[in-house]
Amino acid sequence: MAQSMASMAGLRGSSPKVLEGSLQLAGGSRLEAPASLRLAGGGGPARYCVIKARAQTADGEGQSGRRGVLGLFTAGIAGVAFVNSVLAEAKPIKIGPPPAPSGGLPGTLNSDEPRDLDLPIKDRFYIQPLSPAEAAKRAKESVKDILNVKGLIDKKQWPYVKNDLRLKASYLRYDLNTVIAAKPTEEKKALKQLTSKLFSTIDDLDHAAKIKSSAEAEKYYSETKSALDDLLVKLG
Repeated sequence: MAQSMASMAGLRGSSPKVLEGSLQLAGGSRLEAPASLRLAGGGGPARYCVIKARAQTADGEGQSGRRGVLGLFTAGIAGVAFVNSVLAEAKPIKIGPPPAPSGGLPGTLNSDEPRDLDLPIKDRFYIQPLSPAEAAKRAKESVKDILNVKGLIDKKQWPYVKNDLRLKASYLRYDLNTVIAAKPTEEKKALKQLTSKLFSTIDDLDHAAKIKSSAEAEKYYSETKSALDDLLVKLG
């Protein structure tokens, strides 16, 4: 009793201030709660002493885990809402009709013309058949493309000379056969002779590009151009 009175007298003699205390509980956790204590003195004014406790839990990891689960749940809800909004704003894509069974789309090369590289150069192309009038038109375009290899010859771009020459010559051969087959009998012989001469000079020009001879390429290009001019006159 005397000790208790002495402790209370010590608290009365001290000035008012905030004391931070902690009560250690069994089990390893601390209890923290603000509390107010009023100390009454004999003849002096009442004094107040505030004890502020701080709580620290031993299972802080459990709280962190719960926060993480709540965060994932919230993120999932936000993601679902975003996907739903995107799907709601989806715009339809207009799809046109399918292309023609043969010939491809306008302005493009025919994609249904396979190339069999195991066949000789003269026979390896399977080209879409055209009417005689359309074949004559495409033949004239092939003639222009063959004449355009002159620029490649001047630049000595031999691989491009051979590739362009062989491709367009194959189209030209096929279309000329279509045109000649539709001509009267009396005209077929002259056209066949011109065609044979033309492709003989084209073969020579291809060989000149193969051996990379500028002199022979110039020579056979001139002969090819002359044969093409004669053929165009006959085609009209």
